[in-house]
Amino acid sequence: MKLNELHGLLETELARTVDTPPRDTILGKLAGKITLMASSYESDGLTFLASGDQVNALASFWYAFGWLHFGITYGLITGGDVTGPGSASCPVPGSSESFPPGYRAALTEKTLRYQRLLSIARSSVVCSPEQETVTGDFSQRVLFIAGVYEKQGGACISSGNNEDALASFSYGHGWLDAGVTAGLFHITEEHDLFTV
Repeated sequence: MKLNELHGLLETELARTVDTPPRDTILGKLAGKITLMASSYESDGLTFLASGDQVNALASFWYAFGWLHFGITYGLITGGDVTGPGSASCPVPGSSESFPPGYRAALTEKTLRYQRLLSIARSSVVCSPEQETVTGDFSQRVLFIAGVYEKQGGACISSGNNEDALASFSYGHGWLDAGVTAGLFHITEEHDLFTV
């Protein structure tokens, strides 16, 4: 999928997104923060795309999807009935366009760095809610999703597909970052890997 198409799906989903809880409640404020962060990463991606930085655009768009899909899954926001990445479905290997050879060095560097950062981020948090609670269960699910995308990204690297690897690492980290912002995790170290 070309970056413009990826952005089109993200833009459509963001336009159809509605915060579920009332705005003046704690959950309403959290929903607003999730939507704001997804929109901010979309905006960053557009800035990168306009400057010809396809690598950072790809990472930003998938990071935005991670935040957005976290919010939808947590019930903080509702999305439209778009199909594809913007419908809270997860990125599929083989979905990213191959970048021209001139991007290889930057893509490889960023992909390997994001792989390392996601691994460090996962080991830098512990679940805050009690394990037997609904939120405790969801925090475990968020950790699992981040782990799945870390593993998927590693498999993409092994097959020579750094575009999808970077998408996977960015998406998984977006989920984890949103979970930290939602209070599902306590940061034990590497606080700078999260937006709180």
